[in-house]
Amino acid sequence: MITIGILKEPSFESRVSMLSVEVAALIKSGNTVWVENGAGARSFCSDAEYAAIGAVVKSRAEILAAADIILSINSEDIPSSLNGKVLIGVYQPLFNSPLMADWSHQGLTVLSLDMLPRITRAQSMDVLSSQANIAGYKAVVLAASIYPHYFPMMMTAAGSVAPAKVMIIGAGVAGLQAIATARRLGAVVEVFDTRPAAKEEVMSLGGRFIEVEGAADVSKAGGYAVEQTDAFQQKQKDMIAAHIKKTDILITTAQIRGKKAPVLVTREMIAAMKPGSLIIDLASATGGNTEVTKDNATIQSGGVTVIGNSNLASTLPADASKLYGKNIANFLSLLVNDKGDMAINLQDEIIKATCVTSAEKAISSSTITLIHHEHIA
Repeated sequence: MITIGILKEPSFESRVSMLSVEVAALIKSGNTVWVENGAGARSFCSDAEYAAIGAVVKSRAEILAAADIILSINSEDIPSSLNGKVLIGVYQPLFNSPLMADWSHQGLTVLSLDMLPRITRAQSMDVLSSQANIAGYKAVVLAASIYPHYFPMMMTAAGSVAPAKVMIIGAGVAGLQAIATARRLGAVVEVFDTRPAAKEEVMSLGGRFIEVEGAADVSKAGGYAVEQTDAFQQKQKDMIAAHIKKTDILITTAQIRGKKAPVLVTREMIAAMKPGSLIIDLASATGGNTEVTKDNATIQSGGVTVIGNSNLASTLPADASKLYGKNIANFLSLLVNDKGDMAINLQDEIIKATCVTSAEKAISSSTITLIHHEHIA
């Protein structure tokens, strides 16, 4: 059977790859599970809880040396000298090609779940969607805690208060959850997305859709934005500028797969916002959707607070870890044959898409080959 190791994440990450409930299911299936000391502490799952369901608590060195499959979320602090091991996590290979090259040359098999194809069979394994859903919710809750006014309209004996005006750029998973959460809190919500198909979803949640005609086809982009023509980009900026000056809270989520996030909000647009307004940029890790965004930082631009945070899911570690672990457990089912042995089938559409490097091949993802051929021979 297979020995699966769960690593403790770096200090900036509060999640863990798998909580005890999913670990118990793996053990029941006949697998051995090792958990690094303190791996689940920040997600409120103790070493004792893991041990109680049959997992073995070990040191990091022991897990790296002897586990067949190693689970993590981030790529930090994972040595490259793990010949023959299988790593599963969210490693952003399109932005980390030198690391992928190093792992490839060392004979690791690396499966990165941010490369999952957007197909029905992969939905139960989709870590990006499960974590983006949390990030969209938390972005609104965070905004409500910082914004110096009410979210809902209030009518009291002392007078009336107008509802907050929230604008959301990007109606993907994070954006849709942000719409739903902001509406539940009583805000007026406007939404911009380049995909005409998003209009119906936005309106069904009570949002007002800002439409700009002439967008490039995004039907095959897997839920991501795509690069647009210069003419469309100018119309887009003009439309955003017209709405943003009336916005109290702006939440941006737009990303282009494998490339820097599109800059949709200029310094001039931010300068036109009212003092006390707030921007939360969920695309900050890939450059951000505003000209002033700094990743993992809160800055002031005039009288506007700009928060760059692409890891808001980590601030709800208990539920984020629960969902991430379920995604991982579903993915692991593809790697085990009928005898309970590990079998990585590169002909499987999901495995082929996520397998960035293989112990048998230098690289198995055509996307990585095309974009980063110079790094991986």
